[in-house]
Amino acid sequence: MTLTTTSENIQLSAIIPMFNAGAMFRNFMDSLVAQTLNSFEIVIVNDGSTDGSDRVAKEYADKFPHIRVIHQENGGVSRARNAGLDIAQGQYVTFPDADDIIDPNMYKTLIEMCEQDNLDVAQCNGERYFVGSEKVKPIIPTDRLTSTGVLDGPYWLKTALATNRYLHVVWLGVYRLELIKKHGLYFEPGLHHQDIPWTTEVMFNARRVRYTQTILYRYYIHGQSISNQKRTGMKNVEYQRHYLRIAKMLDELNRQYKDKVKIYAEFHRQVTREALTVCHSVRREPDPAAQKAIINDIYTSGTRNIMLRNARGPKQWWQLLLWLKRLHDLKKKLA
Repeated sequence: MTLTTTSENIQLSAIIPMFNAGAMFRNFMDSLVAQTLNSFEIVIVNDGSTDGSDRVAKEYADKFPHIRVIHQENGGVSRARNAGLDIAQGQYVTFPDADDIIDPNMYKTLIEMCEQDNLDVAQCNGERYFVGSEKVKPIIPTDRLTSTGVLDGPYWLKTALATNRYLHVVWLGVYRLELIKKHGLYFEPGLHHQDIPWTTEVMFNARRVRYTQTILYRYYIHGQSISNQKRTGMKNVEYQRHYLRIAKMLDELNRQYKDKVKIYAEFHRQVTREALTVCHSVRREPDPAAQKAIINDIYTSGTRNIMLRNARGPKQWWQLLLWLKRLHDLKKKLA
């Protein structure tokens, strides 16, 4: 394949934060350089790797002219993505994870959708691959959602959230860079699962979005990923604070955009859903001191009121009231 990557005609910039990417990195890079899109740049942001991933990245950059590597001290995935955004030259950007696998036609498919319908965002389906069992499951089953026509961003987000299978992840889509720059849609430094508020605000600003049910991305589930590590004690307390912060950010986004876009019930429900994950973590936490700390965070952060303000539907209200009683009783018990 002959790649044409002058700054005037780059259709897509793939921005890859890389920190100790490990054994999967070569497989990931092979799937990336195998893309059939021929107007494409790859920006690898080495976020202070210490496992030799930077040397592997240099090997690929030396071999393929459309790959460049920049280096920074370890600052987390958000700062790495933001650094990539600052130098990206494509009309669209995407953010694959360095330990996953991409179908060779993924980016050609999504960019063709963008060009056909002048999209701000194009998204595809993906699959979870469970490393231990080797089981594979679609992220959004087709009995929940099939390919769409062009939708505005808020309506697409409503539709996706209503499936109860949607993941707020950046790696299933391509995003118009001009839209990101115009609205200053950068990632929140230091926040785990920063994809959740970022994708929400992108959709609040997107006017033309389309989804294909075609599975074009394989997401690997393994113990090394941040979201799948088991935490107890104070590590769990610190981790749950990220979800409390996310719930607050989503609540603030709903308020900020209420006069600009329609705030559907699904957006409110998502706020309470994210906060309820923290409530569930209390029951799983074996350390009473950590339980007490998480409950205290829920109360002192105002999350209780945020959940009450955003709960929608009888099922979620029942879950919320049940959990509030459990937290009240447990708080008295641990006092």
